[in-house]
Amino acid sequence: MHTHNHHHDGPRVFDESFWNARYSEKQRIWSGRPNPQLVAEAEALAPGTALDVGCGEGADALWLAARGWRVTGVDISTVALARAAEHEAELSATNNAAAPTVSWEHRDLTRDEPPAGFFDLVTAQYLHLPTDQREPLFRALARAVAPGGTLLIVGHDPSDLNGEAPRPQLPDLYFTPEDIAALLDDESPGSWEHQVRQTRPREASGPDGATLAVADAVYRGRRLS
Repeated sequence: MHTHNHHHDGPRVFDESFWNARYSEKQRIWSGRPNPQLVAEAEALAPGTALDVGCGEGADALWLAARGWRVTGVDISTVALARAAEHEAELSATNNAAAPTVSWEHRDLTRDEPPAGFFDLVTAQYLHLPTDQREPLFRALARAVAPGGTLLIVGHDPSDLNGEAPRPQLPDLYFTPEDIAALLDDESPGSWEHQVRQTRPREASGPDGATLAVADAVYRGRRLS
């Protein structure tokens, strides 16, 4: 459930039909590699149960599963989920063995809240929604984290609005790590250890293959209670 590379701006509803159309534009939208901030932040975590929110074509979920996580990959797009299952099957065929299994689920988590206190890791990578949808969703994702578990939220930093990469010129879609920390403290005061609150520059490939400077808003927190 990302918003990369939309060059036209204006009112849009990021619903199932929007995302199915988006994924149908190309055979593959994303690189097939796990998101770099997920790798950086989850590599040292002990495997458990994980929820990958807006799992798209499945690279993050499959990376986690390969490291021993029991992963539920959720997306609003049936086209994306079909791609994710294909990716899983390709890995299995390539390795001549069973690929790490992921439970792929077609759900709209803005309407269908995940189970509370269940997951050792909840990750949402570049999930950009208007504030009135994003904040209730992020509160629900926080509630889904088990005590001692990790919430990892990564997005395009608001500074990217004026950067090199093509981003929707819709400021309401963007957030900072401090926004996430404040939301969690409001939702459940004293329940979170805010471990990472950073804006991280990195290089990315643009639509034409050129290297672009971008910035990620990275929040990682541990639920204390």
